[in-house]
Amino acid sequence: MLNSLHVEGRTWLHRLPAAPKLFLLAAVSLVLFFVQSPVVLALVLLLAGGVYTSLGLSVREALKRIRPVLITILLFALINLVLISPEEALTTTLRLLSVLLLAASVTATTTIAAFMDVLAKLFLPLERLGLLKAADISLAVGLVLRFVPEIAARYEGLKEAHRARGLPLRLHRVLGPLIISTLKDADTIAEAIDARGIRGQ
Repeated sequence: MLNSLHVEGRTWLHRLPAAPKLFLLAAVSLVLFFVQSPVVLALVLLLAGGVYTSLGLSVREALKRIRPVLITILLFALINLVLISPEEALTTTLRLLSVLLLAASVTATTTIAAFMDVLAKLFLPLERLGLLKAADISLAVGLVLRFVPEIAARYEGLKEAHRARGLPLRLHRVLGPLIISTLKDADTIAEAIDARGIRGQ
């Protein structure tokens, strides 16, 4: 499988523990949804962009990581221009772009293991109440994060294979092999987890 979304580095954000990073991301994201000034949101976006570019990623890699969500936000902005006022559309777009860049920065500087550890501790009180198993929840989230870049890379590989054969790219031609290969990997990982007795501990 491919590497995760984590990027090795020695920036200040890499050195910051996972728990404070996730807490700050959640707090800033919450506060931004109460900010209505486009000027303030634009400054926050510039700051978030500065944080993201400080990670040392190439322009191509930096854009590749956020491209799907970025396209969604831009399409959402176009729809908002029709449904709401231009100022409201602008503030919403700036807000979402800021959160996107900050979340991408946290994801790139935090390992999946660190994410899982934070989530396990976060859900521990609910486990003590008998509502869930914290380790299972953190494992599920970790696997989702691990599979995101893998599925995206596999999709790109299928596109390249179609182009190499001179075939037009059709969603129904790619979707089947993508789902089958992903399910095979999921079965393999599930067997490995069960063999090690990770679930239910």
